[in-house]
Amino acid sequence: MSDAPGVPVLTLDGPVATIRLNRPAVHNRIEPPDIAELLRLCDAVDADKSLRVLVITATGKSFSSGFHIGEIGGGASESAAPGFEDLTDRVEACRVPTICALNGGVYGGSTDLALACDFRIGVAGMSMFMPAARLGLHYYPGGMRRYVSRLGVDTAKRLFLLAERLDAAELLRIGFLTELVEPDALAPTVAARAATLAANAPIAVQGMKIALNTIARGDTDFTAIMETIRINRHSVDLKEGQKAWMEKRPPRFIGA
Repeated sequence: MSDAPGVPVLTLDGPVATIRLNRPAVHNRIEPPDIAELLRLCDAVDADKSLRVLVITATGKSFSSGFHIGEIGGGASESAAPGFEDLTDRVEACRVPTICALNGGVYGGSTDLALACDFRIGVAGMSMFMPAARLGLHYYPGGMRRYVSRLGVDTAKRLFLLAERLDAAELLRIGFLTELVEPDALAPTVAARAATLAANAPIAVQGMKIALNTIARGDTDFTAIMETIRINRHSVDLKEGQKAWMEKRPPRFIGA
């Protein structure tokens, strides 16, 4: 975990990792150095096989105002350094299931960061805004793909081309949010969902996550899916799940 002010931080609690955006004074705006650090933290989570869930959240009243507008075009995003699309694609590819705990408003590129997560739990009073058209910015393809695959092309056009600001109830209706809770219920709701994910069989959960994402993208590798199924069919965890079901007790999965 880094102690540098403003840099995202990683904390571990049993099988649950939490990455927290940490620039509340600027609504957790993501700076170019943050991208490299977030990529490093994702790699660290993937490398630790004891971890089964990743939560991404933020400090303060906002989730994130997105990538630093002053860095778009001719800045760090045009250099050889990893860009924002590299970050969102990396979050989508995380080995473990991911929960975005939206503690407040989410704007710009951070809307795609949220969509890259498997689940999005938001709070009453939050809003979402994609200002690309108002900035004169043509968005990157990976983000548009996620918008279309998760929300549908008509909603994606509404958000990108009309640049509408949506409130929490509408975000739940269109499927941007998986769940909507009161602010004081965010932490316990996220903890409960993380506990459920962590208790389920890792081989099955992680394999199905990858399969579902590739199906949504339209680039399904059925050979890879069948290989994961083959591994699962011979796993200790499947035998444990079957035994626990027959014995009417909670299973104890070990990820093997």
